[in-house]
Amino acid sequence: MFKVLVVDDERAIADSIAYALKRECYEVDVAYDGEEALEKIMRLKPDVVVLDVMMPKYDGYEVCKKIDKNSSIGILMLTAKNDLVDKVIGLELGADDYLTKPFEMIELLARVKSLCRRINKISSELNSNSISIINVEDLKIDLQERTVYADGILIELKPKEFDLLVFLFENPRHVFSRDEILDRVWDMDYLGGTRTIDIHIQRIRKKLGRHGDLIKTVAKVGYKAVNNFDKI
Repeated sequence: MFKVLVVDDERAIADSIAYALKRECYEVDVAYDGEEALEKIMRLKPDVVVLDVMMPKYDGYEVCKKIDKNSSIGILMLTAKNDLVDKVIGLELGADDYLTKPFEMIELLARVKSLCRRINKISSELNSNSISIINVEDLKIDLQERTVYADGILIELKPKEFDLLVFLFENPRHVFSRDEILDRVWDMDYLGGTRTIDIHIQRIRKKLGRHGDLIKTVAKVGYKAVNNFDKI
């Protein structure tokens, strides 16, 4: 059973989301402000956090920043603003998906289900994958530990950033369109746009520093990884 934490200072909204999730057999808890959310995230270790942006004490962006960067928690942000900038900020801070209020409950449930499927897929692949380490020049990707080291320094990647990096490096030289990446990394149920791919690639390149050019842009098509690396 997947654990979901619903965070929204509007109690009616938070409670209705929690009720709908429980009907789908999720284990659900609720927090009504950012401070309570952080306490419950640390204590309950949910699989998914449905996180409202505008809240007292800590807003959703602050909560997102404080979530352990090495955790596999899926984050679905709720925003009352239909502004691309607000959505980009959430993705930049590590959110996996966003949903604009007002929303249909069936859409929220679909997005939570998609995040849970991704978590389950990662777990299954780790258990079945005989390859545990990918070495790319001075970049080391440990699939079991879900860590990345560049020149011996730990690089803090969000779960989706790590998934995207591994996907590209496990398929060297193959050019993937943004739609293909959404299908393979974000799951086919992801309802957001392809712009999120560009944002995640930009973040990964920035974090990898001089190793960022190992991920190549193919004009008018998508992205690929170079193939000068070893798998152990």
